[in-house]
Amino acid sequence: MTASAGRVSGNVAEAQRVNSAGTVPTDITAIPLSDRTAWRLRLFLGGIRAWMVQLPVDAALVMTPVLWRPASGHTAIFFAALALLFITGGDRYRARLELGVLEELPTLVGRLLMAAALVAMLFALRHQPDHAIRFLGDAAVAIGLVCAGRVFTTALVAWGRRKRLTAHRTILVGGGVLATELAHKLNDQPKYGLSVVGFVDQGGDQIASSALPHLGTLDDLDGVVRAYGVDVLLVADGDFTEATLHRAVRTEAAERCDVLVVPRLHHFNTLSRRSDHIGSIPVMRIRTPNLAGPGLAIKRVFDVTVSGLALLFLAPLMGAIALAVRSEGPDVIFRQPRVGRNGRVFDVLKFRSMRPVDEHESATNWSIANDDRVGPVGRVLRRTSLDEIPQLWNILRGDMSLVGPRPERPHFVEQFSEQYDLYAQRHRVKAGLTGMAQVSGLRGDTSIADRARYDNYYIENWSLWLDVKIIVRTVSEVLFARGR
Repeated sequence: MTASAGRVSGNVAEAQRVNSAGTVPTDITAIPLSDRTAWRLRLFLGGIRAWMVQLPVDAALVMTPVLWRPASGHTAIFFAALALLFITGGDRYRARLELGVLEELPTLVGRLLMAAALVAMLFALRHQPDHAIRFLGDAAVAIGLVCAGRVFTTALVAWGRRKRLTAHRTILVGGGVLATELAHKLNDQPKYGLSVVGFVDQGGDQIASSALPHLGTLDDLDGVVRAYGVDVLLVADGDFTEATLHRAVRTEAAERCDVLVVPRLHHFNTLSRRSDHIGSIPVMRIRTPNLAGPGLAIKRVFDVTVSGLALLFLAPLMGAIALAVRSEGPDVIFRQPRVGRNGRVFDVLKFRSMRPVDEHESATNWSIANDDRVGPVGRVLRRTSLDEIPQLWNILRGDMSLVGPRPERPHFVEQFSEQYDLYAQRHRVKAGLTGMAQVSGLRGDTSIADRARYDNYYIENWSLWLDVKIIVRTVSEVLFARGR
């Protein structure tokens, strides 16, 4: 057993003792037979989350017009789907820490009105003003019922928290004065729905040790999350750098957790859509990258559709380019090993734009814009980025994505991972035909550190709309020949 694993297992008993008010035992054999039914019920209720209560109730109430207008059932279903999409923002629903209908009401009503306006507009465009007016009347009733339903479901969630039936197992990241204050508040006030099992921080002599068990350093966080079944990470003050924190919360286990961060300047106004608070301490909810699940499936469907159509429509152009490349050398397609998602190596395809070199030089030589091995045709292809078109086949077969970090050769990946902080985290997603770094002018012989920052920004903030924006900017780059 490693030292970190020993530290994690050695603190289990202490963490359960500190957190005994907010959790139930995990060993059923330690419970008397007469109490096991109650324990199982408590365990079942502890697995219920706010979204399991609020979203079904919202969906049922927003569809209530079907009860008195059965013929418009398809309209009600469309309105309900649109309303729930707007309410959740297309993301997993998460209840606030500080529960309160009045705090949620402006956003809730605003998004329901947006959905209703969109449906009414569709009726108007179909020249059905009577239907639009009737629908708006029904929608007003549905919106009122949803608001009333939120009063009930919020009260139900609050009751479950007060009784400590529902509480997210939480690790504090940081062991300073602020972390200690948060630990005391969350232990004394179950209304926030967080049950702290301990804290992680660099070094062993931390202030928070007086209130919580020290479960290890940030390097141990992944193992701690697995050992305690944690689903929330609350970042406070501690002895660690931002880079160390980023690496720690983006490991395989930690990445599944909700990440809450106390702003460094937390005494200032921090009002935003994702802001919340514990007592008077503001807390920001960090968006988890959509690296798996529905988001990844949507991205893949988008990739296959666009790349397939592009290969079909660009076939004549590709044929002409192949003939031009053939006039400058024996080979048309250039294959080169590149590193993709999770470090998997694949052969990237390109139209050859420079005279052949030996395999070792191709793998380890950094090409530049004025390389004398590039011929006239190759120079045009590089300038317009048309040499990259064969990578549409890489996308279609799943090696790459339309948008993502540009793939690099294994030799340079190893070198850059050692030289540049967070460079290796680019490989959390598939490599892309184009990327945020490229449309931001970082192509060819430009800063690797800047490219890594742009690529990681893209990963952290991915959305389908962001992909669309990058593709539009890429088309502009190609049309105006702004390539390398």
